[in-house]
Amino acid sequence: MTKQMDEMETKNILDEKDESNIQKFFDGSNILITGGTGFLGKILINKLLMSCPGINIIYLLVRSKKNKSVDTRVDEIFDDPVFEILKRNSTKYSFHIKGIAGDCLKPALGLSIYDRKMLVESVNIVFHMAATVRFDEKLKTAIKINVNGAYDIMTLCKEMKSLKSVVHVSTAYTHCPQKTILEKLYPIQNDAKSLMLMAECMPEKLLDHVTPILLGKWPNTYTFTKAVAEDVIRTCSEQIPVGVFRPGIVISTYQDPVCGWIDNFYGPTGVIAGAGTGLLRTLRCNPKAVANMVPVDLCVNSMIAASWDIYERHNSTRASKASGNIPVYNFCTTSENQLTWGQFTAKTTKYGLMYPTLTAIWYLCYSNTTNRVAHMISICFLHYLPALLIDILCLCLGKKPRLLNTYKKIHKFMNVIAYFSMRDWDFRIDNVEDLWNRMTNIDRQIFFFDMKQLDWDFFLQQYFRGIRRYLLKDPLETIPKALIKWNRLYWQHQCLKAIIYVIIFYIFLVFLKCLFGILLA
Repeated sequence: MTKQMDEMETKNILDEKDESNIQKFFDGSNILITGGTGFLGKILINKLLMSCPGINIIYLLVRSKKNKSVDTRVDEIFDDPVFEILKRNSTKYSFHIKGIAGDCLKPALGLSIYDRKMLVESVNIVFHMAATVRFDEKLKTAIKINVNGAYDIMTLCKEMKSLKSVVHVSTAYTHCPQKTILEKLYPIQNDAKSLMLMAECMPEKLLDHVTPILLGKWPNTYTFTKAVAEDVIRTCSEQIPVGVFRPGIVISTYQDPVCGWIDNFYGPTGVIAGAGTGLLRTLRCNPKAVANMVPVDLCVNSMIAASWDIYERHNSTRASKASGNIPVYNFCTTSENQLTWGQFTAKTTKYGLMYPTLTAIWYLCYSNTTNRVAHMISICFLHYLPALLIDILCLCLGKKPRLLNTYKKIHKFMNVIAYFSMRDWDFRIDNVEDLWNRMTNIDRQIFFFDMKQLDWDFFLQQYFRGIRRYLLKDPLETIPKALIKWNRLYWQHQCLKAIIYVIIFYIFLVFLKCLFGILLA
């Protein structure tokens, strides 16, 4: 009898260890999400609805746009193919979604008195993701959205009566001027309130003029204002259960809810799409530097787990509630399973040749270099010269030339990404690894985010297929036709190379002939 009781007790202990602490944390909770219409937001909404069935209401802060109401914009979120599985499995998901009219560009988030009171009374968990992610954004706009938005969210959270956890989503590159990025909040020289006042009162042209001085060592307004926003969190947190989540370069889904889903051309995605369509042929990057890329579904899983961990830390006797101990989570690649930019180029080129697209205008011919001069020469001869010839041909045929303008936009993007592809950072991820180790087995299955287990080959293969399908709108069924076109483009490419080699050889012969003529004379 005693033996049976011991076995039952052991079984109960094992069952307790295998229950989902994260799902229990979300049971009955009301959640506020800013930035829910964005890339991260869509995956977060989908994951919460799919894996946390006990949640009550998800409030989405959404601004009216292009004569569309808030409800219309919320409905349009679920038109994305990433929600197809959710809509097949649950017809009542919409009962858990409520749009709230708001705008991070406006004072106090642009909330009505009624909506603010409702959020204060009911919200338990906050995910603040709203931000402008344009690296070349005007400083005035970047401050208003990234800094003022963070300040207004913290002000709102202080009023919330049943708040359990706040996750402020930042970026791993907030303090990119430093080589080593620890999981802590760094003080900054610029005062956040002074910057907010400056953005409010200073004329935009004058602010643009002093922007380089204000940025200092930061490469762009995005990383700078995200660093200032973190300082806002540090100074305004007081007794709020808040944490800062810093993801690396977020790209497509790994496997949840579907493989390879992506909805934007930001970062490396634009490089792959440009190379796959034959537009992009050179990129300035360090092939030995680590490409700190993370799948969006693993990123969101870690973010959800972090919200639970913030609550646990805040209520634990082993952690101080002082603002200096705000937990920070660097969600980046691990040293045990890293990918360099050189490996990224080689693998994506391989999959580009395996899955060619009908939208390609030329054969995939892509390389990277660290040398600025070699890169500029490649741009002149591989981008601008062909674009100029094609645009002249378009003018002769009475068509609108557009390739040169397209390359101007591509090169602007390339200059932005070069800062990150040419450098290496040491991101410390102790809090993220500690979080993973403390999760139950069932939570690890539901909210998987262990970057050590990521299969880069499988992931990048699905990533390229996803770009082809979701961004280039070229379904996988067209691959046989695309291979036929690819073969034709290949031989055109080889013929052009042969012609160029002949021209170079001819110029070389002419040069030798002139040289000998001079010597003999």
